Amino acid sequence: MIPMIDLKKQFSEIKDEIFSVMTEILESTQYILGPKVLELEQKIARYHGMPEAIGVASGTDALHLAVKALGIGEGDEVITTPFTFFATAEAIVYTGATPVFVDVEPDTMNIDPAKIEEKITERTKAILPVHIFGHSADMDAICGIAQKHDLKIIEDCAQSFGAELRGKKTGSFGEAGCFSFYPSKNLGAFGDGGMVLLQDASVADDIRQLRNHGSKGAYRHERVGFNSRLDELQAGMLLVKFRRIDEYNEKRRKRAALYNEFLSDSVIRPVERPGARHVYHQYTLRSAKRDEIQKALRDNDIASVVYYPIPLHLQEAVSFLGYKKGDFPVAEEAAERVLSLPIYPELPEEAVKEIAAIINNV
Repeated sequence: MIPMIDLKKQFSEIKDEIFSVMTEILESTQYILGPKVLELEQKIARYHGMPEAIGVASGTDALHLAVKALGIGEGDEVITTPFTFFATAEAIVYTGATPVFVDVEPDTMNIDPAKIEEKITERTKAILPVHIFGHSADMDAICGIAQKHDLKIIEDCAQSFGAELRGKKTGSFGEAGCFSFYPSKNLGAFGDGGMVLLQDASVADDIRQLRNHGSKGAYRHERVGFNSRLDELQAGMLLVKFRRIDEYNEKRRKRAALYNEFLSDSVIRPVERPGARHVYHQYTLRSAKRDEIQKALRDNDIASVVYYPIPLHLQEAVSFLGYKKGDFPVAEEAAERVLSLPIYPELPEEAVKEIAAIINNV
């Protein structure tokens, strides 16, 4: 079988370093907010050219705490995309704010900046773009809109660690950049984990307090917070992988280039816009024969996944927002046609050729 991602193969190549750092942490007996978390925060902040980074328990928490710490809550609106994982909207709803959806671009499937301004009201406080599948959203246009209307930008970078636009990394354009370290991500932990990058030191201090039960220490709680601390063991293992993240991403890009070479024009392949550096968290094609392609792959023991079959505005959990089918036709069409193929740094070239041949045959 060809899996979506082969974490066993990746682990086998770094297991000696993983066991070494685990032993170091276990012998230190410092398991919560220890030196490895701080080291990871500092290194990831420098990597992105950002002054502040805070490790949290998940990518969802990264979004939630960023929205909350930036002062967004009950009665406010946050503009975002309906074509993403549910956590994007979930994090907004957690704070009492309302997600306001905008349709996506037909090529990148990122939020369409041309449709944002018509959704801005006096209650709008922020724009939350998602760099879907590892390709940057059009941050030039989004930053221009945010500046014009005095809105904050919170980037959902769960799928875009290391992606760039004109040499600037995603997560460094707005007030906050939010990352997930879910195991399948380009930089994946051995469980849940997340991180928030921030421009403002005072907002960063708020998140450090919020992630630790609303306390700055000494069992003094100035506010009601959350239990959302990045685990020290996860931080240690992420440091091992972080040393290789550029190599991992380049290998993903090479596999994507092979797919582009071997796949015929009968499917719509992912785009990489001029000035962007796609990191291919997913290699996602589109086809009216999506279901036939997926069945053919399954019949040949090849994994594939539909990310995402139901746009957020049609999810039952947010039906109270009042959206209906037809409101965002580009996102809805994408949901009916997208199919993500296996892609990971260790994927053999012959596997890419085999997958492409099956798809071309369909």
